[in-house]
Amino acid sequence: MVVVSSVRRDGCPAAPAAPDGPPTAASPPHSPIATLGHLLQPDRMRVSHLTFSLAVAALTLLICSCEKAPSTAQPAPPPAPVAEPSKPVLDEAQKKMFQALPENFGTATEARVTLGRTLFHDARLSASQDISCNSCHTLANYGVDGQPTSTGFKGHKGGRNSPTVFNAAGHASQFWDGRSPHVEDQAKGPVLNPGEMAIKDDKAAVDILRSIPGYLPLFTAAFPEEKVAITWETYARAVGAFERQLVTPSRFDAWAKGDDQALTEDEQKGALLLMQTGCMGCHNGPLVGGTGFQKVGAVTPWPNQNDHGRQDLTKALADDMMFKVPSLRNVDKTAPYFHDGQTATLPEAVKMMARHQLGRELSDVEVASIVAFLKTLTGELPQALIAAPELPPSGPRTPKAIKG
Repeated sequence: MVVVSSVRRDGCPAAPAAPDGPPTAASPPHSPIATLGHLLQPDRMRVSHLTFSLAVAALTLLICSCEKAPSTAQPAPPPAPVAEPSKPVLDEAQKKMFQALPENFGTATEARVTLGRTLFHDARLSASQDISCNSCHTLANYGVDGQPTSTGFKGHKGGRNSPTVFNAAGHASQFWDGRSPHVEDQAKGPVLNPGEMAIKDDKAAVDILRSIPGYLPLFTAAFPEEKVAITWETYARAVGAFERQLVTPSRFDAWAKGDDQALTEDEQKGALLLMQTGCMGCHNGPLVGGTGFQKVGAVTPWPNQNDHGRQDLTKALADDMMFKVPSLRNVDKTAPYFHDGQTATLPEAVKMMARHQLGRELSDVEVASIVAFLKTLTGELPQALIAAPELPPSGPRTPKAIKG
């Protein structure tokens, strides 16, 4: 006898087909039990007991292997590792040494700020009519021109590096020697400086503004309380109002306000090292500087002895080599460095400060750590404020440019 097995639609072998002959009453036709019953009938006794056992075992194995077929599904990938949150490096007392920027350095009406922004970009306030405040304090370049010293009227080179105008309104005084108490007073200086914008005097500057018809409504809107809107003082007040809005908060400020995740552990270690090295004896407050004066070369003489700082202004021996401490805000973007603009890179500036001011020689690893922190002071530029405005057209009485 031959036992035939068919295949079910699901791919597993079906039970062996029953041999020819009528089904028994005890079992339905063509079922496995019926098939085995026929094997036991007397006229089938030629099938040995061994053959029967093998058939049952084979059938059982085939059915079980189908029921337990291995799954072809791929195992789920392991979950991605979760980044460890930054751990606080400074204790609470140390962290309080760092302060966030204010929203601005003085409120003003929109009309006054708009006028100040326009004046900041107007090159007609220079004798050559090609130099504006924005020429040396380029707003789109973090408030600097990137030069050791700036170029003025007839190609004249200034004696000191032009510092950034961003956050400058928060300084205790203006210019490297502190000769102006605030940004309103500072705004007058470059216009009348013969080596910079080279306007003869304040009356000549006011005459230029009054010769431009579009300025009268702008000044009137900005200073509605003034009987005479366009004056030397209202010019300075408008520029100052604009500069007081030039604030550049960064993620450092979020950290200073309590968000420990705003800075990485390495950046926080750089902040701690800045403190431990002694830098914060001078570079402190919300601007990380700008609060007073220090002698450059306090421990080791400064390489450039040609500029004696505040002594040239006050004539006092005690002010020899005294300069305003610059802010470290946006310092990564405001090279070259120091009053003479002779230091090209931030790592070299850090080394020089440690050497000449503190008598320390920092390793490259220490310098890199401090620089990593200083880069967190790079803030967001206020795009609406730094965009170049449309200037009012000149009038028939507006002076012509003087070419040198």
